[in-house]
Amino acid sequence: MTIVDSDMKLLTILLVLLVSSVSIFAQTPAIALSAVPAVKEANPADVSSIEAIMKAVYDVISGDAGQKRDWDRFRTLFHKDAKLIPTGKNPQTGITGARFLTPEDYIQRAGPSLEKDGFHERELSRKVEQHGTIAHVFSTYVTFRNKNDKDPFMRGINSFQLLNDGKRWWVVSIYWLAETPDNPIPAKYLN
Repeated sequence: MTIVDSDMKLLTILLVLLVSSVSIFAQTPAIALSAVPAVKEANPADVSSIEAIMKAVYDVISGDAGQKRDWDRFRTLFHKDAKLIPTGKNPQTGITGARFLTPEDYIQRAGPSLEKDGFHERELSRKVEQHGTIAHVFSTYVTFRNKNDKDPFMRGINSFQLLNDGKRWWVVSIYWLAETPDNPIPAKYLN
């Protein structure tokens, strides 16, 4: 075999690998997109103001045990690149971390538990900072299993980042931390 034959063989192998990899990558988006449900149009009443979108988020995740949630409505509230980010300290390791979820991840991971056990989250206090088309909302919450419960089983703060695109409000992210005995909610976020 000559050097030219060897180089041609190597070039042929590289060309086959290149064509194969392009083919594989070209097919990947179709697989990923088929797993994501189409999002219907938002109800304008849910997204017309900061007040409206905040109310809609709390309303759509809340319900008694056995009550199905309107996950299609939930999806309409979120920007296509939105994240839901629970954070807290791992009780076994003591390390504080965060998990980054898409709205679809949240539905798949939290949805069954919310519907099985009951979950009502109510806003206790709100602090809003807004500049033009962006808003940051520190929303103190209390959580109950049943809508008639008097004592919450959890409290914390949801940090919402919102975007107004000129037509409606979108949730860009919700980043939250539950209250713990060693990290109580500061008084300024309770009224």
